[in-house]
Amino acid sequence: MDRIPILKLGGALIVTIQVDMHDRLAVALEEDLTAMIVRTGARGVLIEISALEIVDSFIGRMLDTIASVSRVLDAETVVVGMRPAVAITLVELGLTLAGIRTALNVERGMSMIQARLDEDADGLGSARGRHED
Repeated sequence: MDRIPILKLGGALIVTIQVDMHDRLAVALEEDLTAMIVRTGARGVLIEISALEIVDSFIGRMLDTIASVSRVLDAETVVVGMRPAVAITLVELGLTLAGIRTALNVERGMSMIQARLDEDADGLGSARGRHED
């Protein structure tokens, strides 16, 4: 597999990693996801990693970089489905993933992203109301 599919759902992008990540695939995902955020104007990114059995320091840093780039592009990243062994490995490697929110499953992760989208919509509606007065 040369690329990991990125799906758009409303104002969010969904990435489901179903294969073991190697460095080249991780870099391609980072590039593709960044381009997709810019092209679609997505405000949320959900990365589902339940199929990942092993996360090394490179993959951990890649997830952190994706979250940082997404934040700069005004999109929030939520990682879901992390296995306990993966979480332990990330902690042991000293990777805190500071800019990444996590959730146990896709449903909870999408709820977090939807809350962000709802906040944005409320703020936009309020701003429009002030301009029309």
